[in-house]
Amino acid sequence: MSAQSPVRWTDPEQQELEERVAAAELAWLTMDVDMQTLRVEIDNFALIHHQLLGPLYARLDELDALVAETVAARTGHPEDRRRAAEARQRVDELPDLDALFDSVQEQDAAPPPAAPAKVRPGRDAQRLYRELVRRAHPDLTTDGAEQQRRAVFIARVNEAYAYGDTAALERLAGEWSTAPEAAPAEDSPDRLGWLRRRLEWLTAKIAETATEQVRLENTAMGQLLALAPQDPDRLLEELAEQLLAKAAAQQAELERLLGGGPVGDNGGAQTEPQENQTMFAQIPTTDAASVPVDAALLDVREQDEWDAGHVEGALHIPIGEVVARLGELPEEGTLYVLCRVGGRSAQVVQYLVQQGRDAVNVDGGMYAWKDAGRPMAASGGRDAFVL
Repeated sequence: MSAQSPVRWTDPEQQELEERVAAAELAWLTMDVDMQTLRVEIDNFALIHHQLLGPLYARLDELDALVAETVAARTGHPEDRRRAAEARQRVDELPDLDALFDSVQEQDAAPPPAAPAKVRPGRDAQRLYRELVRRAHPDLTTDGAEQQRRAVFIARVNEAYAYGDTAALERLAGEWSTAPEAAPAEDSPDRLGWLRRRLEWLTAKIAETATEQVRLENTAMGQLLALAPQDPDRLLEELAEQLLAKAAAQQAELERLLGGGPVGDNGGAQTEPQENQTMFAQIPTTDAASVPVDAALLDVREQDEWDAGHVEGALHIPIGEVVARLGELPEEGTLYVLCRVGGRSAQVVQYLVQQGRDAVNVDGGMYAWKDAGRPMAASGGRDAFVL
């Protein structure tokens, strides 16, 4: 009969603390990854929001000021003059962001990194990011030198994730290797005291992380992002459509006032029913089958829609970028504008016509184009379809 090895005695208090520390670490890491992911999405959303919608907001503020100034000039009422002065002040107080960016670039010769393509990085990037943070978080070790090494590494991980760079994240995952932890060994007499301190620290970190999550959610961009948590990029498109419609309405109102149209009874601009009548005025429209083969085409859909299926040779400018990239449009000849079903393109055509451009809306959009048997292409050589 062989001798059995003696069963190792385990301190029940230490065993309980080991389990509580492991559970607290898991809870904190999960919360921290979620919070850091939200931070990246809010930062990306704010940057893309400014780049896509900033020119539209500025244009709308300028139109508001011009309308108010025209009304004040027509009526001479003190209240209308006050409104005009306030509207113009809002425009004058806008920061010159281009000059600000130029001054920053003069101080630092290195060009700034390109803006992220999307608010939320893809699924593979999300998976790699979460795995790397859970493995390499600086606070998973108590050794100072190891914490510094991990902090530098995680900074690279955060940068790659912010730009949705899956290839860079994969390289970082291959590069990472774990190092021995500086915590006392399980059979060390110092282990019990370390576990108590670690549990207290983790409890504080959980509360701190939860507080930061709530703060991020309550920021202006956090609240805006919460309106469409599953598809934030589409939210930006919808906001651009709304701003284009408002700008078109204000442009039409300004032209009506300059043309001698009546001013509202209260000394302000015309009433809402009159404004809506102008806003939805008839725009040049044609059906997809009637578009000439050699026509100049503008597709105002988003990148994923374009990649799925588009007209080869068409100019692609998403609706939120049309105002900022107006100089890229051909100045001569008729420009036919397409979207998915004709709604976004109608708003762009209305805006372009008011700018003196010869633009025509393709009724029914890409769905009508496909139904008419017109040729389509897809990015990457795939079969084309309307997304």
